[in-house]
Amino acid sequence: MPDESLPGPLVVGFDLDLTLIDTAPGFGAVLRALGAELGVDFPVADMTARLGPPLETLLAPYLDPEVVPAAGDRFRALYPDHAIAGVPVLPGAHEALAAVRHHGGRTVVVTGKFPENARLHLDHLDLDVDVLEGWVWGVGKADALVREGASVYVGDHVHDVEGALAAGATSVSVLSGGCTREELLAAGTHVVLDDLGQFPDWLAEHLLTTRLAALEADLRRRGSVLVAYSGGADSALLLAAAVRALGPGNVAAATGYSHSLPQSERGPALDFARSLGVQVLTPQTREMEREGYRANSGERCFFCKAELLDVLTPLAAERGLAHVATGTNADDAVAGFRPGIRAAAERGAITPLLDAGLTKEQVRAASRRWGLPTWDKPAAACLSSRIAYGVQVTPHALARVERAEEAVRDLLADAALRDLRVRDLGDRASVEVDVALLPLPPDVEAEVLAAVRVAGFGAAAVDPRGFRSGSLNERLGQP
Repeated sequence: MPDESLPGPLVVGFDLDLTLIDTAPGFGAVLRALGAELGVDFPVADMTARLGPPLETLLAPYLDPEVVPAAGDRFRALYPDHAIAGVPVLPGAHEALAAVRHHGGRTVVVTGKFPENARLHLDHLDLDVDVLEGWVWGVGKADALVREGASVYVGDHVHDVEGALAAGATSVSVLSGGCTREELLAAGTHVVLDDLGQFPDWLAEHLLTTRLAALEADLRRRGSVLVAYSGGADSALLLAAAVRALGPGNVAAATGYSHSLPQSERGPALDFARSLGVQVLTPQTREMEREGYRANSGERCFFCKAELLDVLTPLAAERGLAHVATGTNADDAVAGFRPGIRAAAERGAITPLLDAGLTKEQVRAASRRWGLPTWDKPAAACLSSRIAYGVQVTPHALARVERAEEAVRDLLADAALRDLRVRDLGDRASVEVDVALLPLPPDVEAEVLAAVRVAGFGAAAVDPRGFRSGSLNERLGQP
């Protein structure tokens, strides 16, 4: 398959006729209308059995050569009135396009059809695509695919395979057209699917496989790494991937110990890292001594990450490790407000998961595939993330948040609680639990709020909107 060791933004190309839409009924209707005008009895069934070649090529066997160009023009003129309404979308087409969107990608339709008529089909059938390129055929499709950066091209014809291969893209063929599996494989396609209904699962697996390969290749090039390891799903996968790529002797894990790291997170994190055979470092970090961190403005995470990297960078150098790597993933980079990412980048930290394009969903899928215990671990941001911006961060404030969350977890242990945050709003606490658990039974809610008050809060309430990652950013007007 094409070398995708350095994946860029996802762009997937699709053919139109007999890939996304069943053109045969409309094509046949136009042929009959054209034949009536020209006095020619076109063999409609034969001509629509293997659509794909340029229109003039299909008309040539039945018309005098000098008539073909004008007949083609007339066919295209008749097309809107005779073909659009009668052409259905093929099963799985909408889902295939949506799958690309789900993975943050763009879609490009590259077709031999007259562009204006192709656009009518897309609009009529509500096919959501970003770019339409028409009147290109076979290897000629490669120019559009390369220009748009498509790494995958989906078609039904051997000439679609030619276009994909000429563009250096992965060729995916569906059996909805006239070409057989054997013909498509002989043409060099990489994948044959029965129909587009199989495409979403194929795409998910393809992206996970290629992005994990990119991650491994990236880590191998790095030579050695110190992983900034929190014990969460992202940094755990990164640590495991580094060991796979480099061996445990070229990898170390470092977890910064401070008041902001819950005690409950420390033991499991240490056990997992040690199970991989890597050296585990637990240096003290002193973000509390940074005025910007204590002040707790919207830039708090910048000062926290700056402290962590300022501690880890010399540790890596002392041990001859070439890089400090963080578990930033591809979703983090587009999540809007992430000052901590900026602080790490300014200090030269590398982001292998992000560079490989791995999303949080893919991190969990890969972790499950590798049998990592963190594959379904709930998000566990540092304790300071529970304190509302503008409320000073202190050891006392962090400790009462930790006490409150431990108490609530104990109370809801039988309720399948997954995500929990006790938000410190200064004068009161806001308790966020999984939306599926809301509303809590009145007696349970009363116990929860009483436990939060015992932990040190003067007042508390359960947020009726439930758990929302980064909900305190809403107070900053951030996404």
